[in-house]
Amino acid sequence: MERPAPSNRAVMFSAAAAAFLFWLVLWSAAAGIARGAPDEGVGRLILQAGEAEEDRVRLEILRQLRAMPELDPKLAADCDKMIAAVERWITSKQLPYFGSEVSRRVDYDFGIAPDSPFYPLTCIYRGRMLVWVTLESGGILGNRDRRRRFLDKAVAEFRRARAAFPGNRIVRMYLGEPIPWPKTLPGTEGAPEWAVLVRENLERLADIILWWIDHRMQEDGQYGGGWGDDCEMWRFWVPVLLAFEEPKIVRAQRRFSEALMSQPHMRGGYTSRLTDVEHTAEDSADVITPMMHLAPEDPVWQKRALRLAELMEKLWTGVNQRGQLQFRSTYFCVDRVDENPRRACDTVYHPRAVQPALLYWQRTGDKRLGRLFSRWMDTWVDAAARAERGKPAGIIPSAIHWPEGTVGGLEEPWWDPKNHGEARLYRWPSAMTMMTDTLLLTWYMTGREKYLEPLRSMAAIRLAWLRGPRPASPAPGSEAWCAEQLGLLARTLAKYKQLTGSRQFDELLARDYHGSLALEPDADPARLVTALRASAEAMRVNREGYTSEVRYTDRVLRFPALFGAGMMFREGVPGIQRPNPALLYSVVTGDPGQSGYFPLAAVRWLTPPRDIAAAVVQMGTKRFAARLYHFGAEPRAMEAELYLLVAGAYRFQLIAPDGSQLSAARPASVRGRRTRIEFTLPPRTECVLRVWPAEDEPDGATAMR
Repeated sequence: MERPAPSNRAVMFSAAAAAFLFWLVLWSAAAGIARGAPDEGVGRLILQAGEAEEDRVRLEILRQLRAMPELDPKLAADCDKMIAAVERWITSKQLPYFGSEVSRRVDYDFGIAPDSPFYPLTCIYRGRMLVWVTLESGGILGNRDRRRRFLDKAVAEFRRARAAFPGNRIVRMYLGEPIPWPKTLPGTEGAPEWAVLVRENLERLADIILWWIDHRMQEDGQYGGGWGDDCEMWRFWVPVLLAFEEPKIVRAQRRFSEALMSQPHMRGGYTSRLTDVEHTAEDSADVITPMMHLAPEDPVWQKRALRLAELMEKLWTGVNQRGQLQFRSTYFCVDRVDENPRRACDTVYHPRAVQPALLYWQRTGDKRLGRLFSRWMDTWVDAAARAERGKPAGIIPSAIHWPEGTVGGLEEPWWDPKNHGEARLYRWPSAMTMMTDTLLLTWYMTGREKYLEPLRSMAAIRLAWLRGPRPASPAPGSEAWCAEQLGLLARTLAKYKQLTGSRQFDELLARDYHGSLALEPDADPARLVTALRASAEAMRVNREGYTSEVRYTDRVLRFPALFGAGMMFREGVPGIQRPNPALLYSVVTGDPGQSGYFPLAAVRWLTPPRDIAAAVVQMGTKRFAARLYHFGAEPRAMEAELYLLVAGAYRFQLIAPDGSQLSAARPASVRGRRTRIEFTLPPRTECVLRVWPAEDEPDGATAMR
């Protein structure tokens, strides 16, 4: 892969500028009067426009060029088209306005001919459009031939743009040359490496979130990707939004959630637009769920959560021919269910439709919800146990057909229900962790072991495969084929271990799980440090790839995926990492899995995510411990909100990693789900905050090595 040498940038720029101007002269000779030959001033301004790394700067240069009184009419016409294109790129309220045209034509028509001196400018935009359509569309990204067609075209467009405008770092960024993101983080001298990396991850992630709030939030609360994509942004906000207290970010989430629920199509509490569950559910689940975390006692959000359970019970589900409760279709909305037999599937994606209600059940133990969700999970336990239509016994299917209650869709094979136009979405394993977490929640709330049976059977199948020998190319739908993809089970099993302390799945977790240190308090922290470093490195470069370049708001952190093998370049680009907000959330809250389904966060730190690092190292119903480091020069008064401790009298204290006391032990009383404690962190000193039952001795074995 060709990359310009940064050390020779000035020489390269001068040579390229001369080459470009020479190209314009050749172009004028070929095009002559018919196209209108540019003079040297026109060529220089086009070069400046192409070299501009900000679209607003490019627009101003183009306007300056257009104002030249001597500009040839044909060039003026092309300049007008280019100005209109750049204006739309900058000002459109719909960031991916080009999506349907690019998806259909693998191109975008700017109305500018290839022999125009403005044509290389269009290449900058064509390349970006092709990239973001590819990152957004599962039908392109998951199809090797289509993906190659789109990305090969994007690379060609960027290379044309680079040849004309070699000083443009944004173009070179897409071609694999990272742009550094300088950021000064003082006070790191003497700080432990884990703390330096946690703090850097938090700060950079917060910067990205605030950029979107400051630069993209519109008057109606949208961010430019459309309600259905904008609502998903909170998922990468989680380590900052739910684990810390940043008022501006909390206000932005509240504003967006209230705005979306106030839209005409949401008046009934769920969308009135009929499509598949993955898409109908997001407008409610992805705005009510974060507010159930941020304002769990607010009756408005509780009522909205319960409305989803009401719709599930009265409209969306029925009793199938086996006498079991299941969803009647993959397609439904607030007032109707699609009766098309091809779409008549309950799927592992369906927990999304009632995600906030599941959280409400977890928090309150509501008995009506318990009966409803238990009956539904009974259906899935039974389907997992059956060997049917080629599905191995013990494997949870991705779909159950209505009304027969058989695994899979209307046709063969069992693992591809063909119930939606986007082929990969519901194909096994699909969103399997939504279902495994829901089964674990149902076990936790009811105490019935049967809801663990699918988890245990799939864990056994996965472990047998890990132990080998493994077939090279297992047949789709076979037990080995399923086992190969069951690494996703680890986060659910990690939650089980956290709840019970059981070592039942330790061998599998040792191979597949890469999450919270709280799960293994005696583990070598080097593995955690390595993962945190990779995530921080991902955000040390290409800030524009997470901010101004993004065109689909459900893909804000997806940019580094371009540089994996088989993407922009077949061999990939070594050294470009991907951010890991899931790991960061796990570290700072102790939750060994995701926050969306059966969240087990032990704590929320009621302080901004700046100049601080936290790592939970022990959590449970009676004890809690976390390492903390404050990078500021003055003591930091703060609070922690603890979630998992059972009612009773406790004591808490700050100690040093060697066990020496940094504060006196103080009493705390736990009466409900949320308990706040106040303390003051000393500056630039590693601390362990520990909480233990008042009648017991403190556990001194909670510090990380």
